[in-house]
Amino acid sequence: MVIYSNYTWEYLEDMHFDGIMNSYLYDILAADSTLNFTHDWDTEVCYPSNLQNSYSDLKDTIWLCTVDSMYSEFVMPFDGRVTSRYGWRRGRPHHGIDIGLRTGDTVRAAFSGRVRYAKYNESGFGNLVIIRHYNGLETFYAHLSKHMVVPNQLVNAGDPIGLGGNTGRSYGAHLHFEVRFFDIPINPERIIDFDKKELVDENLFVHSGLFKGSPSYSSSSASSASTSGATYHKVRSGDTLGHIAAKYRTTVSRLCSLNGIRQTTILQIGQTLRVR
Repeated sequence: MVIYSNYTWEYLEDMHFDGIMNSYLYDILAADSTLNFTHDWDTEVCYPSNLQNSYSDLKDTIWLCTVDSMYSEFVMPFDGRVTSRYGWRRGRPHHGIDIGLRTGDTVRAAFSGRVRYAKYNESGFGNLVIIRHYNGLETFYAHLSKHMVVPNQLVNAGDPIGLGGNTGRSYGAHLHFEVRFFDIPINPERIIDFDKKELVDENLFVHSGLFKGSPSYSSSSASSASTSGATYHKVRSGDTLGHIAAKYRTTVSRLCSLNGIRQTTILQIGQTLRVR
């Protein structure tokens, strides 16, 4: 164990962890020279790819096992009633499933894996836990009242990871649950039957059609848009975080917080940033 001067600590085995939980998947992606998917292991940033990975770049189908002989268990993150589904909601993209609960109810890991992120997220998630799984997916658990895990911690399906709550941009206690593939959102109902409380299929075929209809990739071409009080800016040639912050009379620090990025993040033309 390494103990730092700010009283934080880290296991030696975690210091050089590269984030690869499914080497088979990474080998397939690396073999395709036309793909430029990234997904670093970053315990401080919500979206390590800066949302640059695009499903439209996937030309073939990748076969994944959501569970297999080694990691064979799936557990519902919380056994509650679905209160809001994936898609557009009040003019804004809703990338997950909302499950009703009471503050203090136990939220559990859906699959086995390693905790990548466990902290308060100022972009609206509130107390958020993100787990990267052996099947190549990541799951998000938002609006928690309390974290029960820390970054780099190994968890098994069904392990308690937090307590349900109402933190962040939330209008009542609930669990906001997302499934993502290299930061690209997937409708959780393509994987989980929330009525039967079981997996739709142990096999998941990842291809561009799996993501069709994702609100992430159906945004307007306008340079900025305001929905439900949120304002967005589409990055153009020459834009920098400083220029964008000045245009919308905000700060670079605030832009980074809203979008889960760093001040050193390289912006991409066509990228959409939330500015308010």
